[in-house]
Amino acid sequence: MRVLLTNDDGYFAAGISVLRRVLSRNPDLDVVVVAPDREQSGSSHALTLHRPLRFDEVEPGVYKVDGTPTDCVLLATRGGLPEPPEAVVSGINAGANMGDDVTYSGTVAAAMEGTLLGLPSLAVSLVGGTHFETAAEIAAKLLSEACTKGLPRETLLNVNVPDCSRDRLKGVRVTRQSKRTYHDEVIAKRDPRGRAYFWIAGDTPTWVASDDSDYAAVMSGFVSVTPLHLDLTHHAAIEALADWNLELP
Repeated sequence: MRVLLTNDDGYFAAGISVLRRVLSRNPDLDVVVVAPDREQSGSSHALTLHRPLRFDEVEPGVYKVDGTPTDCVLLATRGGLPEPPEAVVSGINAGANMGDDVTYSGTVAAAMEGTLLGLPSLAVSLVGGTHFETAAEIAAKLLSEACTKGLPRETLLNVNVPDCSRDRLKGVRVTRQSKRTYHDEVIAKRDPRGRAYFWIAGDTPTWVASDDSDYAAVMSGFVSVTPLHLDLTHHAAIEALADWNLELP
């Protein structure tokens, strides 16, 4: 089976290198990397439409693209590779992608693109930056399960792994998204000429997490596996809007 690896940290990142090495131990997998040529964190599901893209082979089986994670998956699947992939694993991201952060994440967006293209897809993040081998082994296991048993229609898996050795993991939990609250996320400054500029940053966010959430699982030492659905419709709200006056003005 041909497996596409991508990320939002760049083709040179430690996470994707370890993931490639671990998945390549399986002789039944043909692993290829197509990833951005630079960091694209926070790019979400952006697609490059207003300039051409470069698709360059760095070494056998490793390609870089001067675009977003979504660009990488689309190009790899629609003609950039000699043979299209049959599954997508995005990561391993150096840092968590939990709660509301999935809406910003290029890591998650790449898996979304794979799902849109009909491929079983995982987004894998390490909640820290040390034990990539642990996260890669978890990714290999979940990829096998997803490809053997299948995923629900228009569904991807968002996986967050505690930053610890394999023997310290307590297990795996299927979870839902938690809620993350940011504080003072925009910092205003002035340059030496007195002009305003801004950093999108701020204090450490706080979490609103129930026992079945991704954040609660990871903080308790469990791998969090959250199924995400591409249909963003709030179906219960359709009924709630039924008594609105929607006559044209």
